[in-house]
Amino acid sequence: MRISWFAALSAAFAACGTGTEVARGPQVVTDTIGDTTVVRTLSGSVWGGDATLVPEMSIGEVEGPDEYLFGRVGSIAVDGDHNVYVFDQQAREVRIFDARGGYLRSLGGPGQGPGELQQPEAMALLPDRRIVVRDPGNARLQVYGPGEESLEEWPYTAAFYSTGPLWTDDRGRTYVAARDRSDATRFGRELLAVFDPDGMPRDTIAPPHGDFEAATVTGERDGARATYGVPFTPRAIWAVHPSGHFVSGISSGYAIDLEGPDGVLRIERAYEPTQVFPREADQARARTERGIGMTVPGWTWDGPSIPDTKPPFTGLLPGRDGRIWVPVSTESQEVENEDHDPDSPSSTPFVWRSPLRFDVFEADGTYLGAVNPPEDFSSNPFPVFDGDDVWAVSRDDLGIQRVVRYRITLESDP
Repeated sequence: MRISWFAALSAAFAACGTGTEVARGPQVVTDTIGDTTVVRTLSGSVWGGDATLVPEMSIGEVEGPDEYLFGRVGSIAVDGDHNVYVFDQQAREVRIFDARGGYLRSLGGPGQGPGELQQPEAMALLPDRRIVVRDPGNARLQVYGPGEESLEEWPYTAAFYSTGPLWTDDRGRTYVAARDRSDATRFGRELLAVFDPDGMPRDTIAPPHGDFEAATVTGERDGARATYGVPFTPRAIWAVHPSGHFVSGISSGYAIDLEGPDGVLRIERAYEPTQVFPREADQARARTERGIGMTVPGWTWDGPSIPDTKPPFTGLLPGRDGRIWVPVSTESQEVENEDHDPDSPSSTPFVWRSPLRFDVFEADGTYLGAVNPPEDFSSNPFPVFDGDDVWAVSRDDLGIQRVVRYRITLESDP
C-alpha cells in the first residue's frame, strides 16, 4: 500500500516559502489485491473544488423549421469533429448537426422499407461514423453510413429488449441488451449480444453482478403479480466502457470496477452517507404501494424497511474519452408540486427533489472532482462526455427539449 504522488506533491507545495498552500490534490491510497488494483481517494481532488457546466451552444427551438423541433430525444451522439447526432424517437429519424448547431441532414423516417424505422429505441455511433439504430419494430439494427447513401441491416431476434441504451466501443463493436429466455427466472437472465464491426454476431455475454439480488417487494393475488424495488436500497449498476470492458459496481458502497485486459481497476472514494428523511421515505413507500396496487388492489407494504441513508452512487456513465462520470446521491428537498392535481389520488401537493451531481474520474482512477449541472440539465438520455465538453438534453419549464453543449468550468472561476 502506498500514498500517491498527488498527496506528496500537495504537501511539498504547501511547505514552500510563504507557508500558504500553493496547490492541492487528492490524497490517494493504492493497493493491489490479486489482479485488482485499488485506487482509493481519501480527500481532495485534482480540480481542488466543485465545477459546473456552462452552456455554449444549443440546438432546438420552440417554433421554427421542423429539423429544430424535437418530439422526444431518445439518444444523442457526437463524433470527433463535434458533429451532433440526435435521435428523435417520436419522429423516428436521426438528425445530424455540425459543431455550431447548423442542420446537415436527416436519416430514417417511419416505415418498414430500407433505411426506415418502425419502432426505434436507441442510437449509437461507431468509430467510423456509422450510425446504428436499434429497431425491434423491424427486427434489425439499422446502420447508416459512413457514406450518405450507405445502408446496412443487421437482423436480430425478438429476445432482445429495450431497457437501456445501445453501446459501441473503440473497436467498432456494438452491444445490444438481451434476455436468456431459457433461464428459469421470471424475465430471463440479462445478457448482452455483441456484434462485430461487419454486423456479424460475435458473442453473448453476461454483465457483472448477475447473481446480485436487489431488495424488492411483491404483491400477488389471483394470478396477478407486481414486483417493485425497495426505494433507496443498493443495486447492481453497469455500463459498457469505450474500451470494450465493463464498468460496474454494487451501490452498497463506493467501489467501482473497471475491467481491463490484465485485471481490474477498483475505484473507491471516502464519502458521507446521504440521509433519507422520514417524510421522504413515507412518500416513496406510498408511491410503491400505489404502483403495486394498480395490479393488486388493496396491497399494503409488507417488505423490508426503507433505509435511512441513500446508496453512494446511482449510475455509471462512461465518456468518449474514457472518463467515468458517477451520478451520486444528494440530499433531497421537499418542494411544492407545480403539477399537483387535487382530484388525482396519486398526486401530492409536495414532492422530494434531489439536485443532480456527478463525481468524475479518469480511466486510471484519478478523482478530478465533482460537477453540479444546471437545473435544466437532464441525464436521460445519457449525455455525451468528452474532455471538458458535455452534450446533454435540457428541458425548459414548458418541457421543450434542446441539445446543449456545455463546458466544464470551476465554480470558483470568475
